[in-house]
Amino acid sequence: MEFILQAIFSFIFTACFGVIFNAPTKAIPYCGVVGAIGWMIYYSAIQIGVTEVQASFLGAFVIGIVAQVFARRFKMPMIIFNVSGIIPLVPGGIAYNTMRNILELDYSMGIQNGMRAFMISGAIAMGLVFAEVIVQLVLQMLRSGKTSMQTFARAKRRQKIK
Repeated sequence: MEFILQAIFSFIFTACFGVIFNAPTKAIPYCGVVGAIGWMIYYSAIQIGVTEVQASFLGAFVIGIVAQVFARRFKMPMIIFNVSGIIPLVPGGIAYNTMRNILELDYSMGIQNGMRAFMISGAIAMGLVFAEVIVQLVLQMLRSGKTSMQTFARAKRRQKIK
C-alpha cells in the first residue's frame, strides 16, 4: 500500500511542478509520470539498501531516459520532462539542514549534510548526463546500421540481390 501511495503522491507532486514551470498543458500528466517513475526507482533502491547517492543516480538515469522517450514522442524539448521529473530527487531538506547547522554553529554536522547534498546533486546531474549520452550512442548506432537486426536485414537483402 505504501508503494502505491508513494507513486500517487510523487505523480501529483511532479505534475504540480510541471504547472509551476509552465509546461505545456498536454505535457503535464507526462511530467507527472516521469517524476513518479524516477521517484519509484529511487524509493525501491532505498528499500533494498542502496545508498541515497546511488539511488539518486539510478532515479535520475531513468528520468533522463524516459524524458528522452517522451520528448521524441511528443516532439517537445526534453527539459520540460527532466526539470519536473528530478524535483522529487532534489535534496532540499538536506540543504536546509546544512544551513541550519551552520547557523547554529554546528559546523561538523553542517559539513556532513553539505557533502551529502553535494553528492546527491552530483549524482542527479551525472544520471541525467549518462542517460543523454547513452541514448545518443544508441540512436547513432541505429542510424548507422550497427545493430544486429539491421546488419542481419542488410545481409539478407544482399543475398537476394545476388
